[in-house]
Amino acid sequence: MFEVAERLQEKGAGMDEILGAAMELYVPHGVPEREAKDSIRQMIEKYMNDPNISSLLLGAILLEDELYWKRINSEIKDDPVFLLSDEIIGMAIAECIGGTYARFEFTRYDQKKPGILGSLGPFLDDAVAGLIAGCTSRFYSECH
Repeated sequence: MFEVAERLQEKGAGMDEILGAAMELYVPHGVPEREAKDSIRQMIEKYMNDPNISSLLLGAILLEDELYWKRINSEIKDDPVFLLSDEIIGMAIAECIGGTYARFEFTRYDQKKPGILGSLGPFLDDAVAGLIAGCTSRFYSECH
């Protein structure tokens, strides 16, 4: 929806990169890693097509272009502590997918920034972290 997967791919955050970041912090829950990876991939694909999640991801893509890349010398270039809208988008995505537990999973991914998350700008790193966190949190909840 909204060509979100294609737009993320253009930013260097294709499915392989997103899934790679997700699996860097994977916590085994009695499910073999290969099987978990397939399930998490399916969830990510599913939620990228959800109108609410895809609109939040699109918002992050557009905000990053407008407020980060078009304004190279802006005050948000280094993701300052006063910039909260990026975190709010990431948490909203995580919670829409995985509920309250996903907020804690979001914090893990936001702080460690595995894989592609470490090279994305301030809006996309949090939005993609929220997508990953929501999907992994839901996966963990459904494992039991």
